[in-house]
Amino acid sequence: MCRLFGLHAGPRPVRATFWLLDAPDSLSVQSRREPDGAGIGTFGADGKPHVAKQPLAAWEDHAFAREARDLKSTTFLAHVRYASTGALTLANTHPFEQDGRLLAHNGVLPGLDELDRRLTELGVMDLVLGQSDSERLFALITAETRRSGGDIGAGITRAISWIARELPVFSLNFILSTATELWALRYPATHPLYVLERDPAAAPDPPAPLDARSRRIHSRSTELARSPHVLFATEPMDHNPDWRPMASGELVHVGPDLAVTSTVPFPADPVHLLTLADLEPSAAASQRP
Repeated sequence: MCRLFGLHAGPRPVRATFWLLDAPDSLSVQSRREPDGAGIGTFGADGKPHVAKQPLAAWEDHAFAREARDLKSTTFLAHVRYASTGALTLANTHPFEQDGRLLAHNGVLPGLDELDRRLTELGVMDLVLGQSDSERLFALITAETRRSGGDIGAGITRAISWIARELPVFSLNFILSTATELWALRYPATHPLYVLERDPAAAPDPPAPLDARSRRIHSRSTELARSPHVLFATEPMDHNPDWRPMASGELVHVGPDLAVTSTVPFPADPVHLLTLADLEPSAAASQRP
């Protein structure tokens, strides 16, 4: 299945090299299992998004490694793709950008004909440039955010509530980022999504460098070790015991000051919940752990 990664470092830009390339289960390592595309989204000092992506596995994409080492940002959003809907093209590679925001998704959302009718009704079908269900999910969130006066949390709640009532759903896990905020949703319980809040100042001893050790990797990161940050990932990326699995239906928001709030605004399961057995063989293969 696809892998998600989101990082918020508060007001000070940092590099995310440790988590993207060097951690024991970094995005680069995970991409050997999900080979269909990789992308990194960040924001510049002017608040404008910057996306670097290719329909290649991160481990063989030299641009991914270069961007992962060089980019500094207050927020990061990264994705490695195992395709379920849409060809292996740049247009179908995550993250997607709409209205100055970025989104990456892990899951399958069938019922695209009905979703396209809804997007047309809301006047946002022009936002969809590829064939993926993920970009359509983002377009619905964008439409509902516009209808909510720019309130992203309200837009997410309206969009996901409509999908949960009207469409067949396998998994809607996603991370949405602006230059100063992150939102993450796990819904339903089909796939995991984890959150980690790191505050070195709260530790009893001076923070040691983040230290990744595996058979192939030994890397240390002093910068992030000294800075508070909040992480989201499809699976724990190091051995820190504080990684917390999000609950099904949980929507987590990280504000500019790293304040974390959590709500569960959705029913336990969508009305039309799907299992692997309900999916086409290619889609089912892309969703196995």
